[in-house]
Amino acid sequence: GQVIPERRFVEAINREPYQYQTGDFPTEWEAWIRKKRNDPPTIEEILKNENYREEMKQKIKDVTEKEKLLQAKEYKEGLVAEPVQTRVKGHASAPYYGKSEPSQDPTSTASTFQPGSWMPPGSSSARNK
Repeated sequence: GQVIPERRFVEAINREPYQYQTGDFPTEWEAWIRKKRNDPPTIEEILKNENYREEMKQKIKDVTEKEKLLQAKEYKEGLVAEPVQTRVKGHASAPYYGKSEPSQDPTSTASTFQPGSWMPPGSSSARNK
């Protein structure tokens, strides 16, 4: 009466079993081990699929390069506006937003308060008040 499920596993040859990670085995073997397919893969099938993946990577690379060239051409001809490059120095809620150094004056941004800092007399950034 009781059906014992088939156990599928791979014996580690060059490494300890705990050193294997996802992606170390070909996808076809992983599918067989996890019972997503009934028959184990053949060497020819694995090589064919690997070649297909490499071809797809190369095609994707080619298409990406073509797109970059086309986009650069469109920017040059003025057909498309180039994206604006913004440089963010800080966040508005930061105590020193847009400032490179603390000042003697207190600052308040959003719901925060930053007291002024003490500057020694005669320093280049100290102001006479």
